[in-house]
Amino acid sequence: MIDEPPALLEDVGRRFDSDHARLDERAFEQMVLGVSTRRYARSLEPLPEEVEVRGIGKSAVSERFVVGTQRRVAELMRRDLSGLKLVALLLDGVHFAEHVVLAAVGIDVDGGKHPLGLREGATENAAACKALLEDLIERGLNPNRVILVVIDGAKALRRAVLDTFGERALIQRCQAHKKRNVTDALPERMRASVRTAMNQAYATRDPKRARRRLENLAHKLESAHPGAAASLREGIDETLTVMALHLSEGLERVLSSTNLIENLFSRVREIARRVKRWQGGTMILRWTAAGVLEAERHFRKVAGYRALPRLAAALHAREVALDRARGVDNRKQAA
Repeated sequence: MIDEPPALLEDVGRRFDSDHARLDERAFEQMVLGVSTRRYARSLEPLPEEVEVRGIGKSAVSERFVVGTQRRVAELMRRDLSGLKLVALLLDGVHFAEHVVLAAVGIDVDGGKHPLGLREGATENAAACKALLEDLIERGLNPNRVILVVIDGAKALRRAVLDTFGERALIQRCQAHKKRNVTDALPERMRASVRTAMNQAYATRDPKRARRRLENLAHKLESAHPGAAASLREGIDETLTVMALHLSEGLERVLSSTNLIENLFSRVREIARRVKRWQGGTMILRWTAAGVLEAERHFRKVAGYRALPRLAAALHAREVALDRARGVDNRKQAA
C-alpha cells in the first residue's frame, strides 16, 4: 500500500469540505426561495445521464438545510461589531409558538441597517434581554457611548437596557406598540377613534403638544376605561423621545417604532410558512436567522438618513454633558 503525501490528503479534505459546503449552501438558498424538499431535485439543472446524482432526496436536502442554517446562525452570532458607528439600536421580541425570539438591529451614522444578534427564550424576560445586550457588548458594542435605543415597550426590555447602559441609553418606546396596547384595552367600537386621536397627537411633531393631547385623551378614557388610560400614561414621555430631537420627518418616523424589526420577522414568517410544527427553540432560531440574513441582502438605507449626523451630534452632546457631570461628581467625592 502506498501512503498518500500529507499535503495531498489535506487538499482532498479541503475540496471535500468545500463541496459539502456548496451543497449545504445550495440547499439553503433553494429552501429560502421557497423550494420544498420534495421539489428540490426538479429545481436543479439537468446533468448528463452518465453522471450519478446523489444527496437530493427529501431527507438529505433537509439535513443540508439544517447544516446551512446552523452555519448562518453561527455567522450572525460571531459578527464583530467594534467597527460599526451605531447611533440607534432597535430591540423587539416576536413570538413563535411558545417561544420568543429577541432581535437586535443597529443603524449606523450613514443610514445602514445591521442585524446584530438574536436570542431565543420561553418568555421575553429581563434575563434574556440582558443576555442579548451583553453578547453585543462582548462582540464590540461600546456601552460607554450614548445611543438611542428603540424598544417595543416591554418592561423587561426597558429594565435590561437601563441595567446595561444606564443613562447612556436614550430610550424611545415604540409608538405602534403603544397604540396597540391602548386599543386592545378598549371595546371594538372605540378602537378606531382612539387610534386616530393618538395618530394625530404623534403627528404634531411637537413633544409638548403631543403630550398634552395624549394626557387629554387619557383623562377622557379614565372613568369608563381606566386600564386603557393607565396604559396610555405608562411611559408616555418615552414615546416622544425622538420627537424632541427635531429630526427630519422621515427619520423620526423610522426611529419612533420597531417596525423595522417587524418587517424582518414578516420575511421570516414568509420563509417559514411551510413549517407545520416547530420542534424547539433551536429550530426556531435557525429559521429566524435564515430569514433575517436573507432580508439583509435587500437592505437599503433608512428613510431620512441624511438627518442622522444631527442625531449623532445630539447623542454626542448628551455624552459630553454626562461625562462633565461625572467629572464634577468625582471631584466632589475627592474633595
